[in-house]
Amino acid sequence: MSIVVTGGAGFLGHHLVRRLLDQGRKVVVMDSLWTGSMDNIDCFKNDKNFRYIICDVREPLPDVEDVEQIYHLASPASPDHFAVSPIEILETNFLGTKNVLSLAVIRKARVLLASTSEIYGDPQIDCQPETYWGNVNSFGPRSCYDEGKRSLEALAYAFQTSHNVEVRIARIFDAYGPHMQLDDGRAVPNFIAAAMEGTPLTIYGDGSATRCFQHASDCVRGLEALMNSNHKGPVNIGSDREVPVGDIARMITKVVATRMGQAKPTPVSFEPKRQDDPTKRKPDISLAKEVLGWSPQVPLEQGIASTVDWFLATKGIEPVYVNQN
Repeated sequence: MSIVVTGGAGFLGHHLVRRLLDQGRKVVVMDSLWTGSMDNIDCFKNDKNFRYIICDVREPLPDVEDVEQIYHLASPASPDHFAVSPIEILETNFLGTKNVLSLAVIRKARVLLASTSEIYGDPQIDCQPETYWGNVNSFGPRSCYDEGKRSLEALAYAFQTSHNVEVRIARIFDAYGPHMQLDDGRAVPNFIAAAMEGTPLTIYGDGSATRCFQHASDCVRGLEALMNSNHKGPVNIGSDREVPVGDIARMITKVVATRMGQAKPTPVSFEPKRQDDPTKRKPDISLAKEVLGWSPQVPLEQGIASTVDWFLATKGIEPVYVNQN
C-alpha cells in the first residue's frame, strides 16, 4: 500500500518522505513546485519505493489505486506569500483539501491534514489548547492563510460526518530546520540568510512577540504518530518552549558569527509590526502527550546550530567555529 504526501517537495515534506522511505514504505509525492523544490526530492529518485507526480492540488488529483494514507501538507506558509497570492492560497487550502478528501473517499484512505497555529489568530489567552476557538481577523492581510486553514478544518469535519472519512488534523506550530528555502520568508531562514550575508536582521515589532519553534524531525514524528492514532479531533504539534523573537534572532546571529569566524554578531534592526501578526504563541501540548505519547525532543539551541550548519554547507561555506565569548 502507498502513502501519498501532497507538498512532499516542501521542507517538511522532505523530512516526512525520508522518514517514511527509511521505514520501507511506498511513497507518492504530489507537488506543483510552487514553493517546493526538486532539490528536496532528488535524493529519493533512485529509491524503488518513491514516485513523484507533478500536479496542483487545486485540480482533481490523479488516482492512486493502492493508497492507504494521505498526508496533505500542500500550502504556502510564509507571510511573504500572503500579500501576493491570497486567492491562490485560499484555493489551495479549500479546493486542494476538498480534492484530497474526495480521493480519500474513493480509496477509503486515512487523511492527515496539516493545519496551523495560525487558526488561533492573535490569541487572547497565554497558552492555546485545542478547545480555544481563536481570535482571527477574517478581513486582513493574513486572512487568506488563517481562514484558509480554518476552512480546511471545517471540510475535515464535513467529510468525516458526511462520508465517514478517517481524518486527522495537526495544528503545527513554527517548524524549522534543514531543507527550508533560504528566501522562505519565515523567521528562522530570514535571520540565517541575513546573518550569513552580514546584513542587519529585520524584526517586525520590538522583538517581544513570542514563538515556540520546533525542529522538523520532531514535527514529522508527531505527524506520523497522529496519523496512526485513533484520535479524531485536532491536535497541537509544537514545542511548549516560548521564546521572544528577538532572542531567536540574537541566538542565530551568534551561531552564524561563530561558524563563519566573524568578529562580532550581525546587528538587529526593527521595523513596524505587521498587521495581525500574533504577539504571543504557545501551544498546550498536553493532548499530544496524552493521546500520542509525543513531545518535542530536539533542544532549540541544538536545532538552530544544525540548521545553520546545513545552510552553510549548501553555500559551500566551511565552518571555522570561532569562540565569541
